[in-house]
Amino acid sequence: MKNQLFNLLSLLCLSLGYAQEKTVENTRSFSLEEAIAFALENNYGAINADRDLIDAKKQKWETIATGLPQITGTIGYQNQLKQPVSLIPAEFAGGEPGTFVPIVFGQAQQANATATLRQQIFDGSYIVGVQATKAFLSFSRNNKEKTDLEVRKAVTEAYGNVLLAKESVAIFEKNKSNLEKNLFETTKIFENGLGDEESVEQLQITLSSVDNQLKNAIRLKGITLQMLNLVMGIAIDSPTTLEENLDDLALKKIDLGLLESEFDMKNNVDFKLATNLNEQRYFEWKLAKSRALPTLNAFVNYGASAFADDFNFFNSDQKWFDSSVLGFDLSIPIFSSGKKSAGTARAKIALEKAKTQLSEAEEQIRLQLESSKSNYILAIEQYETAKENLNLAERIEHKNQIKYNEGLASSFELRQAQTQLYDAQQNYLQSMVEVINKKTALETILNNKS
Repeated sequence: MKNQLFNLLSLLCLSLGYAQEKTVENTRSFSLEEAIAFALENNYGAINADRDLIDAKKQKWETIATGLPQITGTIGYQNQLKQPVSLIPAEFAGGEPGTFVPIVFGQAQQANATATLRQQIFDGSYIVGVQATKAFLSFSRNNKEKTDLEVRKAVTEAYGNVLLAKESVAIFEKNKSNLEKNLFETTKIFENGLGDEESVEQLQITLSSVDNQLKNAIRLKGITLQMLNLVMGIAIDSPTTLEENLDDLALKKIDLGLLESEFDMKNNVDFKLATNLNEQRYFEWKLAKSRALPTLNAFVNYGASAFADDFNFFNSDQKWFDSSVLGFDLSIPIFSSGKKSAGTARAKIALEKAKTQLSEAEEQIRLQLESSKSNYILAIEQYETAKENLNLAERIEHKNQIKYNEGLASSFELRQAQTQLYDAQQNYLQSMVEVINKKTALETILNNKS
């Protein structure tokens, strides 16, 4: 029995060890740049943006191909179950003049096969369409670029939130541990008749608050990690670890030289997309004008027909009669009651509106740039201030702790110092995240992917 129990425990330990080893093997570890690179390949939006770009290339060829030679083939078969009857003058068959004789022409079954080659010679809308495909392809590329920038920004924010939650858990655990120690000592002093009950109660209130914040931070840590996985295109429950820490990442993101970077409006992706809209409206206007031009097409076909009383078209002795036609189609717009001119006028108005929107977009981007620079500077300043305030709050809390232990400070004063310290800790953590996010926002406008 002992041997069986030993073997069972050994097997269980091996199974647990294997499961842990398997989990470690499946865990993915990312620096911020590695997470961004991974997301640019696997993010759901990025994948579809790639597909949109491929689709645009296919659409370009689809448009071009409409003006290239087109060959179509048709095969037809008819079986006249009841053939039509015609009347001819009776005298043609030796009958009485003035009367008619019923007669059936042709054979009941007929088969034909035809191949037609068509070639567009001139169509103004086709020329405009081919030109417009270049603009549409440019739009798809720019849309892909915008998607990549948004993915980069989303990953950076999600990565920072995970680090924030992780640091928050560590700080709350440390604070809780210190409070539990203080509460234990204060309770013992009170039980020995050397302290007051209010001191114990004050510490209990603070400990309850910190304990709730710790529980919430633990939950947020799991949620933020799931959000990062989602943005990266990984199953949300996949084990993922981060290689960066919040302090080092925030310091790396402080780059005042970025504020002096030369801004080229043409590199801004929103300006590119606004320009694409302008181009699209221009080609729509040209297309409306092209509808007043004639279109010319040529075609040539070749076919063969066979006739029989029974279905024997695949017999070797079946006779087939050839036919061929060469022709041209010329379509000339003459009068549309003002429909075409109204459509052209509307397209012109849309073009003018697009030009105005382009000017507005340019000014909005300039304003966004100045605002982002200001926000980035503010984030750095708040980070420095929060760091100093944290040092001060730690010293104040430490002094009040000593005074409290020596009976020179009340429990209320200690609680105020502790609460001030906890607020300073959270402000410091949040200030580091703000530095990271504001730099990313500025880089997005500058289209700087460094």
